Amino acid sequence: MNRTIGIVIFDDAEELDWVGPFEVLTNACKDGDRVVVVAESEGPVRGAKGLRVLPDHTFDDCPPLDVVLVPGGIGTRKEMHNEVLRSFLLAQAERAEWTTSVCTGAFVLSAAGLLKGKRATTHWLTFDELRTHDPDLELDPDARWVVDGNVVTAAGVSAGIDMALWLVGQLYDPDHARLIQKYIQYDPAPPYQD
Repeated sequence: MNRTIGIVIFDDAEELDWVGPFEVLTNACKDGDRVVVVAESEGPVRGAKGLRVLPDHTFDDCPPLDVVLVPGGIGTRKEMHNEVLRSFLLAQAERAEWTTSVCTGAFVLSAAGLLKGKRATTHWLTFDELRTHDPDLELDPDARWVVDGNVVTAAGVSAGIDMALWLVGQLYDPDHARLIQKYIQYDPAPPYQD
């Protein structure tokens, strides 16, 4: 089975929310699988810190996605009201094996109705804000990522890398995920721990 993994980007998306999982997933792909970057239009997309990227596909010419990833960032506050994006996500999620978000990408999934009745997580600073939009959402403040059915939400920034490695274990197997983790030398050791 050849899978297409789609990372959906938009202006003011947090770069590491999607570039970290992109690194994991592109290194993990095998057997004809591929990762594509998707945006609403074909022009450059400017990230929250200024990185400019050209998407591989627009919503109109995007192939069916087997995995969908929505990053967070300040741009989610605008994009959660973007009906074109919400419709695209609903259509893709209907057939996708996995629908995922990192950080405040959960706001966009929630706005599209993809978190209804599910457990989720997001960046710890935004729990109360997300609850104002979706008061019935069960949020897990202690989780790095939460799996509910085929929807996976990750907490902020670096948790997206953890979630992507977990996803590799699901798409292939845990040994392949361990190999990718070793290859990218992912062994966090922050210098200033509590």
